[in-house]
Amino acid sequence: MENLKKTFISNGIRYIAIEGNIGAGKTTLSRLIAESAGAKLFLEEVDDNPFIERFYEDMRGYAFQVQIFFLLNRYRQQMTIAQQDLFTDLLVADYLFAKDSIYAHAVLEDDELVLYSRLHALLEGKITRPDLVIYLQANPEVLLDRIRKRGRSFERVITDDYLVGLNEAFNHFFFHYDESPLLIVNTDRLDFTDSREHLMDLLSRISRKFEGTRYYVPSWEDDQR
Repeated sequence: MENLKKTFISNGIRYIAIEGNIGAGKTTLSRLIAESAGAKLFLEEVDDNPFIERFYEDMRGYAFQVQIFFLLNRYRQQMTIAQQDLFTDLLVADYLFAKDSIYAHAVLEDDELVLYSRLHALLEGKITRPDLVIYLQANPEVLLDRIRKRGRSFERVITDDYLVGLNEAFNHFFFHYDESPLLIVNTDRLDFTDSREHLMDLLSRISRKFEGTRYYVPSWEDDQR
């Protein structure tokens, strides 16, 4: 554990943010990385949003409320991250602050988006940028199966169409993302919880410093090329 933490820090990786669509496995992987490397863990507080259940029942009616609450809550938590000692600590978060605007563009009306964007612009300049972002991809049918299995009552109404739209929004965002090194991981056939091999292979890859955008290729697939 300590050796892995030292490897991350020696390679300039002190703050890792994991991002992806609903059900992609962000929280699961964040927990596993934090446990494996002795990192501090910051999890998004989804269940604390008082509008979330009503949003899934009436997206149009509650989109603005749910989005503003998430924005301010994420900002508050990001201020906590900014106060950490990023020279000696290793931090792992299961979201990227910029993700808030992905959802905003997907669910808000134009006039709401104008107000939201003004507030977002005031806040984002104070956010600490991660040293590494991991973007977890998955097909909508895989996402929906994982969502059903975890059994959150307010997520039962999530549809394929909603997940497809969010996948498109995430892919578009990360196609243009250049603020941090970015590792894109397709998780359709990966199981980091039950397969030690899958987890250790990914940890080996993310502990190595790189620039720009890279696509994760499992070692067992790379060996077959």
